[in-house]
Amino acid sequence: MRVWDNEPEEPLEVNILPMIDVIFAILAFFILSTLFLTRTEGLSVNLPDAESAEPQQQADFNVTVNPDGQITLNQQVVVLDQLQDRVENAMSAAETETALVTINADEQVYHGDVIAVMDELRLIEGVQLGIATEPEEAAPGADSPEAP
Repeated sequence: MRVWDNEPEEPLEVNILPMIDVIFAILAFFILSTLFLTRTEGLSVNLPDAESAEPQQQADFNVTVNPDGQITLNQQVVVLDQLQDRVENAMSAAETETALVTINADEQVYHGDVIAVMDELRLIEGVQLGIATEPEEAAPGADSPEAP
C-alpha cells in the first residue's frame, strides 16, 4: 500500500553558518592561547643604554632589580640573603654545573644594590654573569668618523 504525501519536498541543503561560527571560535582560542606562550625573560625595567651592547645567549636565570630595591629571580621575589641558595638549588635540580645569570637592573637602581647582587652570585661556582642593557641609538650624523 502506497501512502501519498501531499506536502512538497524541500531540497536538502547544508547550513554552513554554524560551521563558520565554530571555526571562528577555534581560531580565537588559538590566537589567545599563543599570547600566553611567549617567554618573558624578566620584569619590566628601564635598562640603561650601552654603546657596546651585544646580543648574548639566552640566560638560564634572570635576576631583576627594581628601582625600589626589590630583587626577583625568574619573576619570583627573593631576598638578597636567599638569592645564592635559590640559584644553587635550581642548578642542582637542573643537574647543571654551569649557568648564565643575566642581571636586569633598572637604570635608577642604586649602584650598591647591583654590586651586592653580583657579589652574591659570584660566590656560586660555575655561574657566569651578564648585565642586560639596551643598545644605544645612534645620533643623527654620528656615522661619519670625522667631524668638521
